Amino acid sequence: MSKFTKEMVNDYADKLLIGLTEEENKMVLDEFDIIDANIDLVNQIPGIEKVEPMTHCLDEVITSLREDVVEESVPISDLLKNADYTDGNEIEVPKVVG
Repeated sequence: MSKFTKEMVNDYADKLLIGLTEEENKMVLDEFDIIDANIDLVNQIPGIEKVEPMTHCLDEVITSLREDVVEESVPISDLLKNADYTDGNEIEVPKVVG
């Protein structure tokens, strides 16, 4: 793979609509140099090409579900007593998107 260039970083930043200053572009390129150096170190590990990629981060994965037990739940009216503002059975929250 070829190294990242200033032009490539600017192109990707423009596509993501984030735009970068010259300082930010240099910082990104410096970070990619560090990442590339670390990948090179990993690739130098003897036999690394024979290692199977992990499909899950844990050795033992529980794939069975517990038995579903129906239990009585708290009435909605009791739960809504904790909310300052409600509309029917819903809690009103402040608008966060303009």
